[in-house]
Formats: sequence, structure tokens, C-alpha cells
Amino acid sequence: MDNAKPSDDLRYEKRGHIAYITLNRPERGNALSPDMRSIMRATWDDIKTDPSVRCVIITGAGERHFSTGADVSRIAATGRTLASDGPMSQEVRWSSHQNHVWKPVIAAVNGLVAGAGLHLVVDADIVVAADHAVFMDTHVNVGLVGAIENIGLAKRLPLGQALRMTLQGKSYRLSAKRAYELGLVDELVPLAELMPTAEGIAQEIAKNSPHAVSLSKQAIWGSLETGYRNAQEYGWALLRMHWAHPDFKEGPRAFAEKRSPQWVDQ
Repeated sequence: MDNAKPSDDLRYEKRGHIAYITLNRPERGNALSPDMRSIMRATWDDIKTDPSVRCVIITGAGERHFSTGADVSRIAATGRTLASDGPMSQEVRWSSHQNHVWKPVIAAVNGLVAGAGLHLVVDADIVVAADHAVFMDTHVNVGLVGAIENIGLAKRLPLGQALRMTLQGKSYRLSAKRAYELGLVDELVPLAELMPTAEGIAQEIAKNSPHAVSLSKQAIWGSLETGYRNAQEYGWALLRMHWAHPDFKEGPRAFAEKRSPQWVDQ
């Protein structure tokens, strides 16, 4: 993480093949501040380039908030926003998807998610939530446009739910239970089981071929951006690309020899 100064606002650690990102501003609802932009970007860059990292878990500190979005008080005091007036590809770099990280990401939602905090949920590959968690969007309440995160919501929720969250603002809260029923949440657990569940999923993912996992993720996310036939053609190209990788031969060989495969780290 040479491109950013260390910060107490975000904890980043690696254990085995799993990287952990923890938003660490519990006294401010784990809100995202302008100072965290470069830290988060450098974190994703490190995850992307470290071949030992096979899966990522992102969560918030404490038991109340995953992230309450942009720190509006800090923005009001400094005049600095979470993004400048440039292309989205340069300015919006909070999530794995926005940083072109093709390693699996699990969001372990430990509490309230609001506004910009939704970036980290809608762009996660798997969402595990504590049963007391709540999701809401507050952009319009503070005179902002609900756009990037909200488009992500519309990909993972029925359109009416995404619009209700966006247009009704803070007066509408989507419970974790309802979010699970609608598909925004993939696993619903008591708070005490949140991290063990997320870690269990990450450990199982980390056992698989990192190269095959990465290309599989690209194929599925890519299907959201194109028509069915073109998405399948893209998936077929990724599949054939993997044929030249050592893992393609190692997997069947290890299965036949009844041993654990020795994957090549990306």
C-alpha cells in the first residue's frame, strides 16, 4: 500500500489466503470520509496484485453500523466531497468492481448500511448479513442524486424496492430479513455468527483454483452488461482461455489421484 498513508479509519490485514477490510470509524457510523479515498483505492490495488489473496471479506467495526455512507459533517466542514468532477472510472473507486478486482468479495454486513455504504454491498459477490442489519438510502434527503449505488440496487432488488429506497429516502428502511427474501442478502445469521459464516464461505472459495474462480466471476458479472448470447460467447472465450492454465490439468489430475490440488496463485 505504498500509494496511500496508513490510516486508523480503515483496517486491512491478510490471514492465509483471505484479506480483511474493516471500516473503522464506529464513532462516526463507519462513514466514508474524503481522506479514505486514496486508502481504499490502494487497498484494492494491493489485493489485485497480491497473488496470495484469493478472497476478501469487508465489514464494519462494532455492532451498529456497516457504513452510513458519506461523512456529510466532514464534507460540510472541509468542502471536500467523496469524488471530484471527473470520469467515474477515476473518481468512484470504493468497491472491488469499481477497481476491476476479479477476486471474490464477501460483504459481512454487521449493521446499518446507508448511502455510499451501499457501494460495498451491491458490488460484493456474496452478502452475509446479521439479522439486525438495515439497508436504506439517504441521498435525496441531503439534496444529492441517488445514482451509482442505486443502479446497483436495481440489479439486485426488484425495481420497485430499489426505487422506493431511492425516492423515499431515510423514511424507508429495508430490514435484513426482507432483504434476504428479495435476494439482496445471500445469508442471514445472528450477529455472533456473522464473521464465522463469512470466513467459512471465504475458506471454501480459497480452496478452489484462483484462476478459474476469477474468470468465473468475470463471466457472471459480464453477463449483466450485455445480452444473453453475447454473454455466453464471452463466457466461452474465458473458458477456453483457462485451458492453457496449469490449474486446468492439475484439477482433474488431483481428483484422479485422490489428493488436494496444488493451485497456481495468480
